[in-house]
Formats: sequence, structure tokens, C-alpha cells
Amino acid sequence: MTALAAPVRARDRIESIDVLRGFALLGILLMNIQSYAMVEAAYFDPSQYGDLTGTNWWVWALSHAFADTKFMALFSILFGAGIVLVTQTRQAKGLPTLAHHYSRNFWLLVFGLIHAYLIWYGDILVTYALAAFVLYWLRNLRALWLFILGTVLLSIPLLINLSLTLAPPVVLKEVAADFAYTMEEIAAELRAYRGSWSEAFAYRIPATLDMHLAALPGFLFWRAGGLMLIGMGLFKTGVLAGRRSARFYVKLAIAGLAVGLPLVTLSTLKLTEHGYDPLFGQLGMGIIYNYIGSIAIALAYIGVVMRLVQGKWLPGLQKRLAAVGRTAFTNYIMQSLICTFLFYGFGIGLFGYVERWEQVPIVIAVWTLQIIIAPLWLARFRFGPLEWLWRSLTYMRLQPMRRKT
Repeated sequence: MTALAAPVRARDRIESIDVLRGFALLGILLMNIQSYAMVEAAYFDPSQYGDLTGTNWWVWALSHAFADTKFMALFSILFGAGIVLVTQTRQAKGLPTLAHHYSRNFWLLVFGLIHAYLIWYGDILVTYALAAFVLYWLRNLRALWLFILGTVLLSIPLLINLSLTLAPPVVLKEVAADFAYTMEEIAAELRAYRGSWSEAFAYRIPATLDMHLAALPGFLFWRAGGLMLIGMGLFKTGVLAGRRSARFYVKLAIAGLAVGLPLVTLSTLKLTEHGYDPLFGQLGMGIIYNYIGSIAIALAYIGVVMRLVQGKWLPGLQKRLAAVGRTAFTNYIMQSLICTFLFYGFGIGLFGYVERWEQVPIVIAVWTLQIIIAPLWLARFRFGPLEWLWRSLTYMRLQPMRRKT
């Protein structure tokens, strides 16, 4: 127990990873805001709810091209890197890693379940915790093998989806029906989330169960797990610690954009051309464009941010992003609490009333709030509130919260 109760100290942190994590955490809200503000159908098929012309289309198109699964990919890469960072740090101090890893991710799973069922169905923490239980045993592989296995895991959702294209027409019709909501279903969701907390909770249960019983084993686990393995490899090769040359990061950014931009642009245009048909968007080539493009764009983001960190450009912004990254758990849940209060009926009740272009200033307002609060908080405290609770539960001992003066 004494050996277990030894959290990572501030001097053991890697600033570049904190900056990247803060960047990823803020970017995730660009897509999550759609799930907070609009019916679930609008996320997969933007034509099913609300206006999709003019500025609204451009907001959807740009968010699809530059945010949809890109920031989640980046966050998954960083989560995998964090597994190696934490275990290597503990091993260097002669501390055990197995009990610590499973205790840490058990509590992350608990937090994720609370978040998913009581606050918002789109939680990703459950996926990360479950993947971490498995991937811990692969952390000591060489970087090349981590990249290879990561690629294998990433290919599994594509193979699953592509295999469905070979299914009989009756099966394809059922798949399409899963993504096509009736007016009655949309009205029921609007009533639930515009109603009381208990009404929203009752409606959220089946949506969350569907996420955990269908989306997680069929898609999320493999994608997140593959990216986590790649993150481990990128950490081991020094990419995420800013230890590669300036030329390397520039080449990474250029290569990522050269591969990713055509694919995500094609995805945006093809989806529009096919009328956002779920049989195209979720199966066959429709999913391949953005699936692969999102990984390339995420790598480009790493190249750009690492070059900024390495060059010490925009130091004020970097400091604030690093603070957001160090309190990412708190800020992730904070985004859910703020947005559900804004949009759900037990709060202000804007659910279904806010158009896509109107969601943008809300995102910017939340970003502003978080990049202001995070450094102010860390000037006085060692951890974010939820980071402190997570660590205290992991080590089964209250951790010191205030900074020494």
C-alpha cells in the first residue's frame, strides 16, 4: 500500500503531452456540442434535424472535416501514451505497476459509468478504461510492434462495416433503419431532454446501453485500442515528448495533411452528394474516407502542436493549454455539466432550439472559461478536483491538494 500510494509528481510530467491533451480536450467539444444540443440522429445524419443550408452547412462541413473523430483520435493516442508514461515512471522508482494500473482504470470505469448513465450518453471514459485493462499487457512491446498491432486493431471496425455491405438487402434495410429516426422518435427525444432530470435519465438509459452493448464492442473498443497502441509507440519514439527534430514535425504535419485533407474533403462532399444516406456514411467507402482521414489529420495536429511547443511559440496559450490538459478529466466532465445545464430541461432548456452556427459561440465561451479557470486553479492546487478524487481513490488515501507556499 505504501508503494502504491505514490502519484506522479509535477516534475515527472511532460509539458508537450499536457499541451496536446488540452488542445484535444477543447477540440472534442466541437463535435460533442452537437450531441448536447440536438437529437442523436443529427450527429449521424445532419439532414434529419434542423436547418442544413448556408452557414449551418458550412459549420457541419468544417466540423466534420476537421473535428469529427480527429480530436477523439488524438485523445486516444495520448491516453495510450499515458499508460506507458505512468508505468515507466513508477518502474524507474522501483514501484509496482500492475495494482496501480488496474486500480486507476477501475475507478476511471466507475466515473465513466456515472457520467454515461447520469449525465450524458456519449461518454468515452468507459471505452478507455476497458481498453486499458487489456492493453496494459502490450505496453512493453517495441514501438514497431505497437504500430503494427495498432493498425490491426484499427482495421477491425472497417472489416466489420465492410462485411455488412455483403449482407442481404433485408439486413441492409434494418441497418439503415437503425440510423433513420421517425418523427415520433425525434419528438420523444425532444420531450425527454426538454423535460425533468428523471425524464432525461429514463430516456438516456437505452441510448447508453446501446452505446455499451453495440457501439463499444463493434467499433469504439477497436478504434480506441488501436490508437492507444499507436500512442504508446509514438511515446516510445519520442514523438509526443517533443524530442524529434523540427524537420520531423514539419514533415509529419505536411504528410498528415497531404493524406488527410483530400480524404476528409471527399468524405464531406460525398456525404452531401449521397444525401447523408447512412448506408453510405456508415458502410463501405463512406466510412473509409473519414476513418482513415481522421487519423492522418490527428497526426498532422501532433506535428503542428509539437512544433509550436518545440519552438516555444505562443507561450501564453501553451501555458493555458497545458493547464487544461493537466485538468482534462475535470474539464471533460465540466463540459458535460455546463452543456447539459444549458440544453436540458432541468437547466435552461435549449435542447433542439439552437442551430449549428449558434452552437459555435457556445463552444468558444466554454473554451474561454476553461483556459481561464484551469491555470488559476493550478496556481493554488496540485490537481483538478476530479483528478484529486481519482488519485485519492486509486491510492486509497487522500492526496495533498493545496500547493505548498
